[in-house]
Amino acid sequence: MIDPDGYRPNVGIILMNAQGSVFWARRVGRDGWQFPQGGMNSDETPLEAMYRELAEETGLQPHHVEVLGATPGWLRYRLPQRFVRRHHRPVCIGQKQVWFLLRLLGDDSAVRLDAHDEPEFDLWRWVDFWYPAAHVVTFKRRVYEQALRHLVTLAEANCALSLRQQQWPQPTAQAG
Repeated sequence: MIDPDGYRPNVGIILMNAQGSVFWARRVGRDGWQFPQGGMNSDETPLEAMYRELAEETGLQPHHVEVLGATPGWLRYRLPQRFVRRHHRPVCIGQKQVWFLLRLLGDDSAVRLDAHDEPEFDLWRWVDFWYPAAHVVTFKRRVYEQALRHLVTLAEANCALSLRQQQWPQPTAQAG
């Protein structure tokens, strides 16, 4: 499903523990780390897609998490030209995402990367709230920064720490 502007509707998931750290996972067979995310089906709401992607990528079910909030609209990123598949119709130039902030209820033992037939991730860890904005693949950095900035107030309200950065990451140029 691609919108008229060439963006694929998608959901992003920021899973936080009680200490304010976030779930960070490595893609199977790659060196890239990211938040869970995935495309929406045409018959799904963003919330339904988020729960489906959460289960597929982490093994977590709705009773394992609490939804703390979401971005109010779409955040977009463009794919670098080398990743745009021009022979597919319609052409997808990037993704538009609704980002959800979730809090893990209980402990880490509920996380099951092998819960789906084709695992997305092979390793995961908890990292500082802002770590992903500086360490995700370059073309996703701006959208990660936007999602984290938007959701930081909700995150702080649900852990006993201040998550405000001393200095924001430097804005990244967007490949296009």
